[in-house]
Amino acid sequence: MRAYGLFIGGEWVGASAGRTFRSTNPYTGEPWATLREATAEDVDTAVAAARTAQKDWQATSGAHRAEALHAIASAVLSHADELAVFETTDNGKIIRETRSQMRFFARLCRYYAGYADKLYGSVIPLDQPTVFDFTVREPYGVVGLITAWNSPISLLGNKLPAALAAGNCAVVKPSEHASVSTLELCKIFQEAGLPAGVVNVVTGGPEVGAAMVAHPDVAKISFTGSPGVGRKIAAAAGKYLKPVTLELGGKSPNIVFADADPEAATVGALAGIFGATGQTCVAGSRLLVQRPVYDDIVGRLAKRAEAIKLGDPLDPASEMGTAANQPQFDRIMASIERAKSDGARLVTGGARATGDGLDKGLFIQPTIFSDVANTMHVAQEEIFGPVLAVLPFDEEDEAVAIANDIPFGLAAGVWTKDVSRAMRMIPKLKTGVVWVNTYRAVAAQAPFGGVKDSGFGRERGEQGLLEFSTVKNVMIDYSSEIRDPFAIKN
Repeated sequence: MRAYGLFIGGEWVGASAGRTFRSTNPYTGEPWATLREATAEDVDTAVAAARTAQKDWQATSGAHRAEALHAIASAVLSHADELAVFETTDNGKIIRETRSQMRFFARLCRYYAGYADKLYGSVIPLDQPTVFDFTVREPYGVVGLITAWNSPISLLGNKLPAALAAGNCAVVKPSEHASVSTLELCKIFQEAGLPAGVVNVVTGGPEVGAAMVAHPDVAKISFTGSPGVGRKIAAAAGKYLKPVTLELGGKSPNIVFADADPEAATVGALAGIFGATGQTCVAGSRLLVQRPVYDDIVGRLAKRAEAIKLGDPLDPASEMGTAANQPQFDRIMASIERAKSDGARLVTGGARATGDGLDKGLFIQPTIFSDVANTMHVAQEEIFGPVLAVLPFDEEDEAVAIANDIPFGLAAGVWTKDVSRAMRMIPKLKTGVVWVNTYRAVAAQAPFGGVKDSGFGRERGEQGLLEFSTVKNVMIDYSSEIRDPFAIKN
């Protein structure tokens, strides 16, 4: 059993109430780490530490903040394999993916390091010839960053480097289901020489996040998680007029036209739903296939899905790991049973995976339902697991109508060799991301986020940086004219 404290003010400390909780390895079913359960008092202590650090961090030059981010990136790269093992042990995601995500965290640190000394304002020409007007960008101050259990370090990478580059200090709250890799990252911050208090981590359940949102000295919240929790955070933040960025769920349409390369589309569909065991907000969990190729694509998918290698998430040969935790496993299995009872045709999977090396783990067979109606639960609700709903369509407009007939709006995929069709589809799809002839692809430079129930605000790219700064306008009147005090000057 590993034991962790809270990371506050550059030090490892206990929780004020003395309570702890355990993390369970979803592959072995055994507890493997003990963590501290923070209270509102601990959140207050963490925020105070961040406030203390804020003055110097904001005042330091962008060049020095860039150096700090580069140092973190180098340290993360040197410990990437260790961090990946911690995260895989915590949430059951395969090691080949978590290793990649650790390196992407370092990439994001380097990307935003390049921006740290380039937070330019603007000079604005006004109607008044003797008034000089310009803008400056300033950090919010202390920001609260709340991440989910499916990809703790990757999700933190979407937030923290941008926040630090813009001059903010942070209090981080990882999911209580997967906190270890975030706490291990704090050791890397220490190794990299990040000043004490610039990043603080408090662990525990929903009450910890609620205390962060309500804290008067937390100036902004960035949250990744479910739409239900996102709504609560937005409502609570609204009470305090506190800005939020919400990266929430999805039920993304992956649309295959008859002229698409069938092998590429099949691989793209597999990546979209069975990559990361389907536990990703951009999962292409609705596959829309044009009727002339419908049976062929479903057959190809079934054959490939049945060949996916489930196994020890720490084994590089494994292609799909476990559900991340018992509650999520139960939700996925309940959704599978609901799809069966609703009349969707089970093509493959549909049960707990058992066999050599699988019996203790939270493994679920890669599952495909075909002949799905868009009104069914399996087509409308985010399952967040390896469950694919396949829907047929005839014409382009019908595909658009089905794709948009959903509360979510995070991502979409389009598979076609017709460039004109692809360009027509892009503005019609009500999502924040559209992939054409690829799926589940990311880049540090590319902004990411959704619309509708998938949230608002953007992460990564320049837009992700701007989410963590505010604009101040400055007017300097250098005329000698005495103005009329009772009329606005314009």
